[in-house]
Amino acid sequence: MEPDHQQLVQLLPLLPVLAELGRTEHMTETAELLGVPQSTVSRAVARASAIVGMDLLVRDGRGIRLTPAARTLLPYIEAALEDFQAGLDRVRHESDVVRGRIGISFQHTFGEATLPLLISAFRSRHPQPVFELRQGPRDDCLEELAKGETDFALTAPIAAEGRGIQALPLYREPLRVVLHYLHPLAGRPSVHLSELRHDPYVTLPPGVGLRALGEALLREAGFRPRTAFEVQESTTARGLVSAGLGFSILPPAGPGSGTGQFLPGAELGLVEVRIESDLAFRQIGIAWRERTFEPDAVRLFRELVAREGEALLAELVRARSGNP
Repeated sequence: MEPDHQQLVQLLPLLPVLAELGRTEHMTETAELLGVPQSTVSRAVARASAIVGMDLLVRDGRGIRLTPAARTLLPYIEAALEDFQAGLDRVRHESDVVRGRIGISFQHTFGEATLPLLISAFRSRHPQPVFELRQGPRDDCLEELAKGETDFALTAPIAAEGRGIQALPLYREPLRVVLHYLHPLAGRPSVHLSELRHDPYVTLPPGVGLRALGEALLREAGFRPRTAFEVQESTTARGLVSAGLGFSILPPAGPGSGTGQFLPGAELGLVEVRIESDLAFRQIGIAWRERTFEPDAVRLFRELVAREGEALLAELVRARSGNP
């Protein structure tokens, strides 16, 4: 340990005594205010003087007075104690406010990893919040936010700002065409969607962000799909594709989702293939309402996502994008 740093460590426990003594300039009164024997105050001053290397107090008749060195140090001692008290007050305050409630609407696909990663990071610092989570289509999520039923909406595409709504982009992920593993195009590194114009299509309901994105990609490819199934969430869509009942357009499932696991005896299995289009991606973001009074728990979560969201989700983004 450096000598200067070692001196600082030795002085820290003595700062409250020196600050009070600087205010009273009286040994007995300082001891009474601190609730310690007068000998404790005397020893603290003597020890501080030895560490600093010069006297901090001198006798003045029957009393004492501060030396010039002590008067120089005193404002710094008081500032250090005030800063520490401010930090302590903030920690105590924040541990209280996280007892509040945070409402989040989110699309189904973000319940597997995106939202849990953000909440986990928040709860590691503020373990007492109550989260109210609502799953649903993108339009429903944004409507709940606008009505004040939730504090945040996690959606793709990202919400448009305006009318009291603020939004923050978090990450971008590619969209893939999902095919049965025995499909003639399954072994290709990439597919142009026009090659699937005669295949049955598995899609999601109106109001779901992925449905709108898929329809835009198919329009770009020059055809309207032959919709065979309309399902409520992407897990069922994957299951139908795995059974050879059509193709779908979805974001990468990511590790641990079962993608790439096949049951050859039952001919169940699927693959994800890159789409040949510059539009084959979706932007994920979080939105919140502007308000006159923002509860502290909501503010703390918003600030964490804004400050650290990109870093917290970086590994997930790499895995789902197929990048190392």
